[in-house]
Amino acid sequence: MWSPAISFEKGSLAVSGLSARQLAKEFGTPTFFIDEDHFRARAAAWARSLESHFGASAGEVYYAAKAFICIDIARWIKEEGIGIDVCTGGELAVALAGGIDPKKIEVHGNNKSLAEIDRAVSVGVKTIVIDSLYEIERVAASAAKHGVRQGVLLRLTPGVQAHTHESISTAHEDVKFGFSIASGAASAAVAQVLQHSCLELRGFHCHVGSQIFGTDSFELAATRIIALMKSVKNEHGIELPELDLGGGYAIAYLPGDVTVEPEDVLPSLSAVVKRECAAAGLALPIISIEPGRNIVGPTTFTLYEVGTVKEVLLEDGRTRRYISVDGGMSDNIRTSLYDAKYFAVLADRTSDAPSALSRVVGKHCETGDIVIRDIELPADIAPGDLLATPATGAYGRSMASNYNHVPRPPVVAIRNGKARVIVRRENEADLLALDVKE
Repeated sequence: MWSPAISFEKGSLAVSGLSARQLAKEFGTPTFFIDEDHFRARAAAWARSLESHFGASAGEVYYAAKAFICIDIARWIKEEGIGIDVCTGGELAVALAGGIDPKKIEVHGNNKSLAEIDRAVSVGVKTIVIDSLYEIERVAASAAKHGVRQGVLLRLTPGVQAHTHESISTAHEDVKFGFSIASGAASAAVAQVLQHSCLELRGFHCHVGSQIFGTDSFELAATRIIALMKSVKNEHGIELPELDLGGGYAIAYLPGDVTVEPEDVLPSLSAVVKRECAAAGLALPIISIEPGRNIVGPTTFTLYEVGTVKEVLLEDGRTRRYISVDGGMSDNIRTSLYDAKYFAVLADRTSDAPSALSRVVGKHCETGDIVIRDIELPADIAPGDLLATPATGAYGRSMASNYNHVPRPPVVAIRNGKARVIVRRENEADLLALDVKE
């Protein structure tokens, strides 16, 4: 569960030799700590595996910026030689500020603004993933304005029900994303794109959902999309050269969970794609993937300080300990949004106390401000203790808010026994900076 640089011995968590107590003293709490080497290793592993299983047809490993992005992360991505997918103008701005080549950038989003489209086209991004008929015309207009032929993919919904939370299942029919294959919307979109000489239809994109174990949903989606590629060849006489199969590969959040590794997924996916292309009489397309959460998620943990502890008598006669920490839903909203489950450990001392039914909660004025709904923790946890929650790299800082006007936590990168801030902690001046003062 922990990244390779993290150890937990004799009740004391350490990262690359730096103890939790040292880290809390220097950087405060709550703070996100990211193992830079582990991030880089995971990015490189996906790139190696994609190349190994698809050879000359291996495309890009696009890191999904929505998981977490900042300028330093963008620099790591550039240095590791992978690409990035962005879904807003803000994410594009950070990617460019980090020095990522626009030809390694893919642009997503179901409702890209005219300004976002124009910026993407003007800087020369490799691909824009089109999500509606309106966008076809908008991207075409921008490409004509700038005198370029813009590469595009069409995002498809192949009618696959991924076994994950409803809010992060994205490839069945009743969703806001993409063009349905079953309804004929995808075929209509193909025809409309082909009317524009300033658009280069590179192929299709599909993302079945997030936090998915197993490969069945990916394989079924690939099968249906390749069937559509065959139909396009038969109807329009063109063989689309690219297929982006998205991401969504799961990570471990709890003891006993398993993080999906590249070799757990890509061998079977490669076999299906090659088999279906051969059966359809198609050349093997360029295959790209988008493992965002899977790269950054396992590399990061959040360190909290306990503020208060109280015992609550439950209806069944049991007692639950409410352990309040100095963060909460402002730095991890996923428990409230998706009923996500997390784990925590007492990070700064050994405890021989018996375990007690506990709930880790935040400091916000919400009953739903819960970090961990149910967990057994030492019964002697008290104010001042440190708790560490692993696997918070994806969507923790990315979805963080200023609810209750709480400043968002910093992100600290650790490498070779040294820690440095890559995103600073917000302060009260930041909270007041956008107010208009007459």
